[in-house]
Amino acid sequence: MAAGTEVEIEVSKLKDHPSNPVYTTSLDSESFSTDAEDQQDYVVKYLEKELGSDLKSLKNVGDLLEKLREENNVLEGQVLTVSSSVPPKVSEALSTAADAGCSLVDLLQREKYGTCTLDDYSVLKYLQGAQPWMDNLGQMLNQVDTIGRHMKYLRCLQRIEELSAAVQQCLMTSSVWEAIRAVDSMAVLDTGLNQSGCFHLQDFLQETLHFWHKIIKDRLASDFEKVLTQLQWPIVTPPTQSLTPTANHQEINSQLELLVTQLLALQTSYPSGLFTELHQQPVSSVAPPSKGPPLCLPIQIMLLPLSRRFRYHFYGNRQTNSLSKPEWYLTQVLMWMSNSSTFMEEKIQPILERAGVTTSARVELCRGLLSLVQEKVASDASRLLYDDMLFCHLVEEVLQFEKELRCNQSYPAVLPGLLHLLLEDAILQKWLTVEKKMAVEKMDSMLSAEGAWSSQYKDISDMDELKAPDCAETFMTLLQVITERYRTLPCPSAQLKFLGLQRELVDDFRIRLTQVMKEESRCPLGVRYCAILNAVNYIYTILGDWGDNVFFLQLQQSAVSLGEEMLLGGLGVMDVGRLASLEGSLFEGLLALLDRLKGDMMGRLLEWTMREIAEKAKPYCQDRWLSLPSQYDLSTMSLSSSACPMMLCVRDRLLNLHQVLSLSLFQLAWQGLAERLDNFLYQDVILSNHFSDGGAAQLQFDMTRNLFPLFGHYCKRPENFFKHVKEACIILSLNLGSAILLRNLLKESEEEMRDWAGAGDLSPQSALHELGVYCLASCDVLILLNLRAWINTKKENV
Repeated sequence: MAAGTEVEIEVSKLKDHPSNPVYTTSLDSESFSTDAEDQQDYVVKYLEKELGSDLKSLKNVGDLLEKLREENNVLEGQVLTVSSSVPPKVSEALSTAADAGCSLVDLLQREKYGTCTLDDYSVLKYLQGAQPWMDNLGQMLNQVDTIGRHMKYLRCLQRIEELSAAVQQCLMTSSVWEAIRAVDSMAVLDTGLNQSGCFHLQDFLQETLHFWHKIIKDRLASDFEKVLTQLQWPIVTPPTQSLTPTANHQEINSQLELLVTQLLALQTSYPSGLFTELHQQPVSSVAPPSKGPPLCLPIQIMLLPLSRRFRYHFYGNRQTNSLSKPEWYLTQVLMWMSNSSTFMEEKIQPILERAGVTTSARVELCRGLLSLVQEKVASDASRLLYDDMLFCHLVEEVLQFEKELRCNQSYPAVLPGLLHLLLEDAILQKWLTVEKKMAVEKMDSMLSAEGAWSSQYKDISDMDELKAPDCAETFMTLLQVITERYRTLPCPSAQLKFLGLQRELVDDFRIRLTQVMKEESRCPLGVRYCAILNAVNYIYTILGDWGDNVFFLQLQQSAVSLGEEMLLGGLGVMDVGRLASLEGSLFEGLLALLDRLKGDMMGRLLEWTMREIAEKAKPYCQDRWLSLPSQYDLSTMSLSSSACPMMLCVRDRLLNLHQVLSLSLFQLAWQGLAERLDNFLYQDVILSNHFSDGGAAQLQFDMTRNLFPLFGHYCKRPENFFKHVKEACIILSLNLGSAILLRNLLKESEEEMRDWAGAGDLSPQSALHELGVYCLASCDVLILLNLRAWINTKKENV
């Protein structure tokens, strides 16, 4: 009784199904009287005439419905025809119906509020008397509708039985194509019932569909496996040279193509009914569902023997199932992919193309094998979260597998490999933790190593421009290896987490270098101190290059778009805007800290160098410049004996710095040293003494012929880095007349404070420029002129 009730419920649902025809009773238009009683009498007589009082005559309801439906269609056609030929009549009928409806509504409203007239009450009384007839007619029409839905439900069941019988008959006569077409018809019927709400009917249809689909698939799979066996599938060893084809190879190829085509057609008829041993094992919750359509049915069947081999060797208590050896099953799957590629491209791919399938047979096989590996890796990774060494080994092997899969097997980038398994929260966090732990341990060992501060390329001049110590180079190699590991991850947010780890490691290494530098700061001219400076400069240079690298620029854009707090925290709106426009880089903060450390170390180094040079220059500063004989009294001029210690010290320090500092740092060092030495000589030698003619000439000889050439090895015009000394020598070496004129010009300029732009007159600046003096101001030139003893003597004589 309950089953009957469910059927009744489902039959009732057919009424609202989109495919259910609208049941209408189309009677002759002249039979409809304006009198309601005549209408009821006509309908009752019509039904008694057609059906009678015998309940068994209800079986004719279907024929009656068909007849009424046909009459209804005829009337609809007439209405359409009349609407085009006699529009006023149809329009008038519609208008009358609308007016009647409005009148009825108005009548009901007046009855409700007690404002009906006498005629209105008579109409209402008439309607009330006709109500039982209308109710009876409605019930009878509902019964007709119910019977129609029962008939449709039964026709669906009959159709299912007919298709099921057809499939059975086709299989008995080995008409596989006809059986597949019958299954396809069932699938179409199943699709049509999706919105009907007849769940029991649809379940019955789906069970029948799956039943026959499995029988056909099993029969085709059995035949397909036999053909594959004759073709020596699966190919688990590297294929040898092409063998002589067997006598029946054409027949085998024909059978292969027929079976593959039939399996593809079967899959197309019922794509949701694919159940193979390949997916019978439970999949780990870590592995997300694979993207893309399901594997084509022939490939699934071809994967079955490989799947059984994989599960036999790499599951259970087999020795080959070792957590410490993930490379065993990863390498095995890559070998299967490589060994089977020729067979797939030569045997299966042409059949797929002739069948109109656009997928690659080789890629489909790789997808199937990859699903086995994904399940295995997801299972192993969750078991290795508490073993750092084995976990690291698994990650390394997965990354190597992914690389070979994409490069050697040409697996499409749009399809997932294994990397998405490493992005699960627990696994990714473990990876970051282990990466940091091992990097810190590596930093400790590299800084404490015996050759940490020596360059491994020190004997190869062409490769040692940066003179990076071994610890710095090892550290940057470590960062580069980390980059290569996470570069291929398919998730930008995960990549940014690794970038944040790299920035943290760089800052940690900078702090360690600072600590070592402070220990060596007592001897800034030592080899280790300079090696630390080289290390800072090397890291600064590499990070600067990374800031312009396309990969890191893409990460920079991802950081801005994702709003990564870890990387953008503390930055203002302007700074974030600069990053978005690629004007800055994610390493700017680290570069600023490294540049400041480099500047501090370079300043300390030059300070100690100048302290040593100044100590050696004390005799030169105290030389008797005023009493030196004129150059005309000497046969040849030579370097002042008091300047020799200073010159030797400058030479030795330049050579030493050139040997221990990188090229870019040495450029900064000698230029900084030249600037400091220029100020020292100007302040402590020139401005602190008075010069005779011979003293000025000796000073100029010492500078231009001895000091400047020491820096000439590193630039073409070293005198440009000693502007104060060079211009002071020019002023001190002027002949007497020019010196007096220049002094008068400068004095008058100071006293009168007027312009010297008149014709024939020279301004002080123009006069100095003519002499080659651009750096010194007029007041400084006057001071230098007053240091000349013979000008002072001339002034006293005047």
